[in-house]
Amino acid sequence: MLGYLSQTRVLRLAGLFTWVMVGLPVVYSQYESLLRHRGDGVDSWAVWLFTAYLAFGACYFWLTRGLRNGGHSAWYDRVVLLLLTTSALGVSYLSGSGLGSILMMVAAGVIPWMLQVRGGVIWLLLSQLAVLPVYHLILNMPLFEAVMQSLLYGGFSMFIFVTSLVARQQTDAREEQRRLNTELRATRVLLAESARVNERTRISRELHDLLGHHLTALSLNLEVAGHLTEGQAQEHVHQAHTLAKLLLTDVREAVSQLRDSGAIDLAAALRPLTEQVPSLDIHLDIEEPLNVEDPERAHVLLRCTQEIITNAVRHANARNLWIQVRRQAPGEVVIMAHDDGVGADGIVVGNGLRGMRERLYQCGGQLQIETRRGEGFRLRASVSGVPVLMLDTL
Repeated sequence: MLGYLSQTRVLRLAGLFTWVMVGLPVVYSQYESLLRHRGDGVDSWAVWLFTAYLAFGACYFWLTRGLRNGGHSAWYDRVVLLLLTTSALGVSYLSGSGLGSILMMVAAGVIPWMLQVRGGVIWLLLSQLAVLPVYHLILNMPLFEAVMQSLLYGGFSMFIFVTSLVARQQTDAREEQRRLNTELRATRVLLAESARVNERTRISRELHDLLGHHLTALSLNLEVAGHLTEGQAQEHVHQAHTLAKLLLTDVREAVSQLRDSGAIDLAAALRPLTEQVPSLDIHLDIEEPLNVEDPERAHVLLRCTQEIITNAVRHANARNLWIQVRRQAPGEVVIMAHDDGVGADGIVVGNGLRGMRERLYQCGGQLQIETRRGEGFRLRASVSGVPVLMLDTL
């Protein structure tokens, strides 16, 4: 059955199972205490103990949501991690046992998704050493044995920490592989469209330069021959002249059709970017046909759309992304997109947005960005003379 679950889901279920198992001795010890002091009411320490225990489970459930996204970096997740650690320590101090060290082993599987490696190791060791007074003062262990007990649990926690760290690295590697594969598929479609356009353009030029010129010369010669001949021969010359003009008209129409149909289908190139994006549902609505004349500008639009999707996954913490593509004016296409991300108080231009702006400026376009906390990002990127990319990320 576990083969159908992702490694992050298995990690979450294993941690919750361990949390439930830790709750059994907690409930049993308080039940025995209640029987011994029957009639004295519920001890306030027991209330605080169960509060700490339930708080740990709630924090762990919250932090293990969506680990396949690559972890959580929001400030409130760090606060929840602090509450998780405090709750585990509270279970140990309130129960007078080493159950908090076991809960810290569970927390060790979450820390790599929240903190950098160095910070996570320090956090883990300090939290395990914080249980040292329980062993030394409450359980009356000698100081050396108490230290060894804390380090023992610290070693187990470190093993879980490393295992979870490997799981996160594999998740990040899989996401990067998926992103590169998506870009490769989209680029392959774009190259196929570019090759088709170039071939149609080459054929149209050959028809125009070879057949068009020769048919024009033939028509002129037949017109001259019509003036030089008489009788029945002149009638045949006139017929041949008429056929030559009709054939020249057909060639011109064929060349025009080849040139008119020699545009890149941008919709076919954009669709692979929106498929199988983990933790993000992309709702794509594209007007068809959506053709771009210039392959270079189509490539710029493709890369800008990829950057928008990447930002929605990595930085916006969005669950849904809506993209609508419509032709607004001759030579202009508008792509409107919005997501349900968290937004930000200000705009921090990183390499992705900077590269997007540079690509657009090289094509005579521009980029406008707006954002507010809780309302996501709003972007408008335009390319003059060709489709305009307008991204409205909320």
